[in-house]
Amino acid sequence: MTEGTMLAPTATPTVSPARVTAVLRILVLSTFVVLLNETIMVNAIPRLMREFEVTAAAAGWLSTSFMLTMAVVIPVTGWFLQRVTTRTAFNLAMALFLVGTALAAAAPAFPVLLAARVIQASGTAVMMPLLMTTLMTLVPPHDRGRVMGNITLVISVAPALGPAVSGVLLQLGPWRLLFLAVLPIAGAMAVFGHRKLVNIGEPQAGPIDWLSVPLAAAGFGALVYGLSELGAGDAAKGPVPPSVTTIAGAVFVGLFVWRQLALQRSSTPLLDLRALTFRHFAVALGLMCLSFMGLMGAFILLPIYLQEVCDLTSLQTGLLLIPGGLTMGLLGPQVGKLYDRFGAPRLVVPGAALTALCLALFAFTGEQTSPWVILALHVALSAGMAFVFTPVFTSGLSVLPPHLYPHGSAILGSLQQVAAAAGTALVISVMTGHTATALAEGEDPVGALSTGIQWGFGVGAVLGGLTVLVALLVRTPPTPPMPGAPEAQDEDGTTTSKTANAPS
Repeated sequence: MTEGTMLAPTATPTVSPARVTAVLRILVLSTFVVLLNETIMVNAIPRLMREFEVTAAAAGWLSTSFMLTMAVVIPVTGWFLQRVTTRTAFNLAMALFLVGTALAAAAPAFPVLLAARVIQASGTAVMMPLLMTTLMTLVPPHDRGRVMGNITLVISVAPALGPAVSGVLLQLGPWRLLFLAVLPIAGAMAVFGHRKLVNIGEPQAGPIDWLSVPLAAAGFGALVYGLSELGAGDAAKGPVPPSVTTIAGAVFVGLFVWRQLALQRSSTPLLDLRALTFRHFAVALGLMCLSFMGLMGAFILLPIYLQEVCDLTSLQTGLLLIPGGLTMGLLGPQVGKLYDRFGAPRLVVPGAALTALCLALFAFTGEQTSPWVILALHVALSAGMAFVFTPVFTSGLSVLPPHLYPHGSAILGSLQQVAAAAGTALVISVMTGHTATALAEGEDPVGALSTGIQWGFGVGAVLGGLTVLVALLVRTPPTPPMPGAPEAQDEDGTTTSKTANAPS
């Protein structure tokens, strides 16, 4: 197969607007279910520690394993989604999620529960790139902001509802109810999707480079795990130091990148890095990584602050943080409409500035700060992020030619995991170090922790400032082509359609 043949976009069948809406609705609702499950176990950790007689570090692997599996599987989805039909990818993702959920509900021992979480995460890792790729393929450029905004509503609300839903379900019954409640909903979505979903485009036959698979798994897995363990501080007592794991992961990622660049010249890469040659996509990717680092750092610090410094319960903490998630979700459709009208720069810069301001104000919170002030700051932070994420995702992916949609989505998803782990490691390390210093200087434990958290938020504020600088580089991209339209690539890597009108 020649390179020109390999890169030709697949023809997309004519799909009526009603069917497009139905397809996206199926994928969005299914993604909501799997993302809700990602955070639904937050409040169950103490109960699981008692029932299975495991340590807090061991129980934490229920979340760590989920994140690691996502980091390992997502890089492969760029190749996978081009070689199977839409229905096959959906059926596989939901089947894995259902098997994992059922196994978790019936888990007789902790290792079985851990394995179930890995299976669940494998299905989740396929759903997000599948949703993004389908959206970019079916929705015309002038309407992508609105549709992406509606998707933002769902994927923002789901993680925010997870802790609160888990708190309510744990009040009603045992921890297995967390999975038993999700199982019939996921099952109904799987059956409905299997019946109604249509295939988008045609699968492309092509070999898989088996050397790239272990390089991607070892690289992204070790990098995310190492960064996560660096943030754990003294709690990380594995046989290999986290710094060694992190360096080894970075080396394997470097080898993976080298391998993909070599394959691009002679064969089919597992993850096509030519997406990075498009300036708009590269800037959006950098902005997304910095935003995720700051956001995940804040989301890690807030529950610690509210429970350990403000003395709130886990349920009260979950309820306090829900309005922020709802704000980001509800603003998504409105921001999407504004994006379709004004473009990305007019939205991203103010959003990044508001985010940086909120993170800076969080750095001045302390033991006497009212939870209502925290609520207001969290809502404002979420609003700022809504003005960043929807335009960034939409404009970044829109400039890619259709054959790179799956690879662009996979690159975004992979680096999201790395950025989240890096942000968490950075703020937790800073918090731990300054907390220890304050304790050594004679401050009481709560005051010392409050000081450490302030420094952690300060790091988030610095990341927010860097986000503003990168946001200034965002430009209005050229009108992108729809699948099947003739394409021409500019010298800077920007694709324009020969039939599209030049942007005003």
